[in-house]
Amino acid sequence: MTTRALDASTQAALADFLLSMADDEFVIGYSDSEWTGIAPILEEDVAISSIAQDELGHARALYELLAGLLDDGRDADAIAYDREPEAYRHAPLLDHGRGDWADTMARRFLYDTADTARLGAIGGGWPPLAELVAKIRREERYHVMHVTLWAERLARAGGDARARFVAALEALAPDAPSVLAAPEGEAALLEAGILVRPMAATVDEWRADVARILGPLGISLALGSGAAPRPTRTTASADFRWLWGEFTSVRRSEVGATW
Repeated sequence: MTTRALDASTQAALADFLLSMADDEFVIGYSDSEWTGIAPILEEDVAISSIAQDELGHARALYELLAGLLDDGRDADAIAYDREPEAYRHAPLLDHGRGDWADTMARRFLYDTADTARLGAIGGGWPPLAELVAKIRREERYHVMHVTLWAERLARAGGDARARFVAALEALAPDAPSVLAAPEGEAALLEAGILVRPMAATVDEWRADVARILGPLGISLALGSGAAPRPTRTTASADFRWLWGEFTSVRRSEVGATW
């Protein structure tokens, strides 16, 4: 199925879906890049920087697909950088600040497991996305392995390490299902085969996966439904406004700068 074969409603739904995924990857990638040079140990300095770079690469590829789909004169850079904070469509889970290492690992755990479930819900109805998702899934597999090892390490450490990690998970849990919010026009995406199952079913799969990993560690999280559509943004958190100021600073100071 080519772009031209998509009807207007399906194309609009796909554009919204691509933007939300791209913004998710973009925001978490930039946020985690803030650990470069200050991670707790040298190996993690390298690992978190590599993961952040992966996410930014995924974001760029998704923005490029979106630019081609919209064909409105904007390139990937313009979509990524030339919006006000309120125009970003990332999940509220990613509106939280970087915090300490426990906060970052808790957010990564919740995001990476949810993102894995979301990628698994994408079918072959639009080949450009299906081909990109196949590549992204190979890389995301290692992200999940990395953060699962950290979840086990922090949870089994006991004391302050465990307490901080569990507290971070509990604080972020209410926003975690937002990664799997039903996209606008979900029915059209299902009809076109771009999604193979509704996000409500994907949320159930994700919750089971989280319980499978955290249960043996003695951690139980209350994770609500992500089936409701992601709301249109009218405000942005102070944490995200600060991050937006950081990642747009070069673009705003040097007209025509690229990434």
